[in-house]
Amino acid sequence: MTTDADHLPRQAFGSMRLRDGEVRDPDRDPIAVVNHALDAGITWVDTADMYGNEALVGRAISGRRDEVFLCSKFGVVWGDDGDWSVRADAAYVQQACEASLRRLDVDVIDLYYLHHRSDETPIEETVGAMAALVEQGKIRTLGLSNVTEEDHRRAHTVHPIYAAQESWSLVHREIEQMLPTVRELGVIAVAHSPTGHGLLHSAEQGSAAGTAPARLQSALSEIAGDHDATPGQVALAWVHHQSGQWDLSVLPLPGTTSVGHLDENIAAADLALSVTELERLDTASSHL
Repeated sequence: MTTDADHLPRQAFGSMRLRDGEVRDPDRDPIAVVNHALDAGITWVDTADMYGNEALVGRAISGRRDEVFLCSKFGVVWGDDGDWSVRADAAYVQQACEASLRRLDVDVIDLYYLHHRSDETPIEETVGAMAALVEQGKIRTLGLSNVTEEDHRRAHTVHPIYAAQESWSLVHREIEQMLPTVRELGVIAVAHSPTGHGLLHSAEQGSAAGTAPARLQSALSEIAGDHDATPGQVALAWVHHQSGQWDLSVLPLPGTTSVGHLDENIAAADLALSVTELERLDTASSHL
């Protein structure tokens, strides 16, 4: 399946927390979750070699490959001590891609990201090796994640970058500093963790990730009440509205492990926030 910036799905599906194992709750069957996303038109499926679930994702999309815009990432390497480092040299790019193709059991990856910038390998070398994978027919487009604005400019001198994946939510807005460059270069902004790694899903009572600041809690809760929605849906809807705010292609990438939560995320795409509500959320967020 191919896509372009003018015909993006309304939302993507992040698979980071999907895991194999005994499934007692049908709502949390990982194969069912992925297929429910595809049935709902959420065809952009995102994984990474560091997640350890590429084989699971490959099984989930088996038989429906033509419906899926498949994304994976490379570069983060786990050490024996549980810590991680980054490898982005040309030889490793080739090795990592071939390993991902085997685990995913596919012939080509639609979007292949460098998962994290390297302090050792020049971005030009990494992107040059990724461009070679395009020539080999192993990937279709290139992406960068956890990089700098300068990295994007240098990368574009070697090969066009299709997508920039960065954390973007009401509690993590650092990506906005590079958005003028992202827009100038024609790159899609893929917003992972749009509810602050779950922090904003339960603004009133907090979550395992902590508690949202009081001013933001209040804004999310009150706006959610006005729309018969949850605070998390409002937070996700805010990200959906950023495409118009910044005049560029923005693709929210929420992740989930349950069908029920997936449906809530999908519904958030239809949540129309007023200019006043967006301004209130921006104001509450800007004081964090």
